[in-house]
Amino acid sequence: MRPNPVLLCVGSLHHDVIVEAPGLPRADQTLAGHSVRYAFGGKGGNQAAAAARAGAEVHMAGAVGSDDAAMLLRSALDHAGVRRSGVQTHPGPSGMSVAISLPDGSYGAVIVSGANLLLRADAVQVPRNCAALLLQSEIPEAANLAVARRARAEGVRVILNAAPARQVTGDLLALTDLLVVNRGEAADLLRRPEASLDAARAAADLAQLGPRAVIVTLGGDGLVVHQDGRTDRQAAQSVKVTSTHGAGDAFIGALAAAWAGGATLREAAAFGQAAAGLHVSIAPDARHEIDAAMIRAALASA
Repeated sequence: MRPNPVLLCVGSLHHDVIVEAPGLPRADQTLAGHSVRYAFGGKGGNQAAAAARAGAEVHMAGAVGSDDAAMLLRSALDHAGVRRSGVQTHPGPSGMSVAISLPDGSYGAVIVSGANLLLRADAVQVPRNCAALLLQSEIPEAANLAVARRARAEGVRVILNAAPARQVTGDLLALTDLLVVNRGEAADLLRRPEASLDAARAAADLAQLGPRAVIVTLGGDGLVVHQDGRTDRQAAQSVKVTSTHGAGDAFIGALAAAWAGGATLREAAAFGQAAAGLHVSIAPDARHEIDAAMIRAALASA
């Protein structure tokens, strides 16, 4: 990977509340949790931080509110080494989420978008020498589309993580160089049942909707890459899982850094898998220590 490839990440910024609990509550049920912690989040923020830790020069464009959480979000971007001159401030609350982390490492979450919905796409600047634009689905589609059009006009590759699941317009997919989705998101985009979804077929069919390449992630079962008419499966690393919360963002951030730095897509995907393996296998409060050298070492030992 070339040193310090330049990435622009346009997306959400959330203040996360993460509760450890024995299960997800039923309707009208109150459960006693074990612990609570507060973290920097949002798919945009998480992916920007992961890409910066993986060796990229990352510029973040997003929106925060006029509350105390905005200060925490800006500070977290600084701590991650993400350049945040493109972060806008709007009146009202910043985005936030509440996640329930379960004993088996899985989780459920609810987000409240707040200021993220007020992002002004016309104020987003594409940095010099930008190699890739990284987008997700936690900001309005119109904002994603406007920034993608500008980036493509400047010769910048567009990576779209279509998460959380929602329908994506054909116009945005046509501007997408790489679409990354998990099994459930692939099923939603194709309007098919997830239980019977064939990941390889889904990746090829998603490519027919416009993106030049597609990755369907399968958690512990690895992933499928479709590019130039060829579909390959890549196995995941075998690791002991502490928590899967944020694993997808760790994967995509590292993948984007490697792909922007000159790796092939399959090499970049393997780099992202190594980063995700580290992310899920270490304690949440140590994940900020993951860097490019650790990811390369994990990849070499796989």
